[in-house]
Amino acid sequence: MKFTAKQIAEILEGTVDGNPDTEVSKLSKIEDASEGSLTFLSNPKYSSYIYSTKASITIVKEDFHFEESISTTLIRVKDPYKAFSTLLEYYNQVKLNKSGIEEPNFISDSAVYGENIYLGAFTYLGKNVKIGNDVKIYPNCYIGDNVIIGDNTLIFAGVKIYSETVIGKSCVVHGGVVIGADGFGFNPGDTGEYSKVPQIGNVVIEDNVDIGAGTTIDRATLGSTCIRKGVKLDNQIQIAHNVEIGENTAIAAQTGIAGSTKIGKNCLIGGQVGIAGHLTIGDRVKVQAQSGIGKNIQDDEMIQGSPSFGYGDFNKSYVHFKNLPKIIDRLNQLEKKDKNG
Repeated sequence: MKFTAKQIAEILEGTVDGNPDTEVSKLSKIEDASEGSLTFLSNPKYSSYIYSTKASITIVKEDFHFEESISTTLIRVKDPYKAFSTLLEYYNQVKLNKSGIEEPNFISDSAVYGENIYLGAFTYLGKNVKIGNDVKIYPNCYIGDNVIIGDNTLIFAGVKIYSETVIGKSCVVHGGVVIGADGFGFNPGDTGEYSKVPQIGNVVIEDNVDIGAGTTIDRATLGSTCIRKGVKLDNQIQIAHNVEIGENTAIAAQTGIAGSTKIGKNCLIGGQVGIAGHLTIGDRVKVQAQSGIGKNIQDDEMIQGSPSFGYGDFNKSYVHFKNLPKIIDRLNQLEKKDKNG
């Protein structure tokens, strides 16, 4: 699909400096761009590339002044980075704008769906499934009985959504995600064997939640595992049964959260963090990567380490961690002097 500089400027509320009929059909970095591509210049460190870029169109700041001749058509905007992000979003919407129901698939007689949906091939819709308007479900997805999916939600290929799950509006669920599998509940017997504790709850995902590829969210034993609105989950995260994650919290890849832990609003949790079960983590908490959380955390704390403790204390202590060999050598030398009188 091709766009002219004039069309792009209208989308971005910018002005064209050059040929308004210049066409582009792809997006590129300014240093790697080729003819027919669109790029942007935001960081001054990349300013030199504006004179050598082969991009047909470049988005720049309104007050940008070039000191040498350029061949690229300019679109001037208030904020080039934000404008380019807007364009990426628009491009993605166009690229993903599929509709219709492909064959083969299975749709239960009791399943209902709204207008302008896309249902990819080899997809299964179970009993009493309810799907809103403008939902897109890519091929090879399993949607279990009694699942509800809100308007404008995007489910990528290979997602498995178990029965009773509720997903809100404008969510994005990437490939390989499993929502609603059984929580890890087993009772040890007298002779060492385990008996399974039935997991009869569900998963509730509110509006505007993004879930990265390969992430798993377990159903509750009773009640609901809850992912509140605006939460952003990276790839390969494990969320156990009855966990609650507060609004607008963002969690990086490979983090694991054990059962019944409650995480507050607007938290930032780094990659490979391990969080024990039955804990309460406050609002606006920041957890550094690879930390191990074994106790409750108050609002606004920043922590690091395994087991974790205050971020400032960790940094002060780390200076001593690095010097431990030298400190031990000095202690050994002092002990020798004491023994030798």
